[in-house]
Amino acid sequence: MLEPIWGIKTQAIFDVWSIEHILTGISIGTGVILHNNKTLGSLILNLKEKIIQPNKINILKYKYDLILLLFLAYIWETLEHYLETGLLGYRVEYWFQGVEFWPNRLLADPLMLILGYLIVKKFPKLVWPARIIIVIWLFVHIFIFPHSMYLHQVF
Repeated sequence: MLEPIWGIKTQAIFDVWSIEHILTGISIGTGVILHNNKTLGSLILNLKEKIIQPNKINILKYKYDLILLLFLAYIWETLEHYLETGLLGYRVEYWFQGVEFWPNRLLADPLMLILGYLIVKKFPKLVWPARIIIVIWLFVHIFIFPHSMYLHQVF
């Protein structure tokens, strides 16, 4: 019954890697926030001098953050697609265990990154625990488990 919503990545909208995408959103979201604050700093100062409402400046920051975050998400999803189809050989193709279901790739994974970004905006202290969990997650899934869907198959 839940297979179209939660399951193997080739058939479901959400999979076990959705958890990792939230954690990655926390990590990358912090970088996006810092990058945009640095690069948009002079623009925001100019806007403040023109007496633009602070609410509109915050909306502008969110827009730039989301644009950069989605740009990075879709670059990864494009690269991931080619890896799943065997660009780097059979071993990598086997590890990925098939091509992701299109709603997973185009909707759910980027939305999970945005969710992680929203979490880190509210709770910035979660960035280092999230990064530590990501490193452990990737180490276990790449070097210990035989393929990317192994955790889902176990449970």
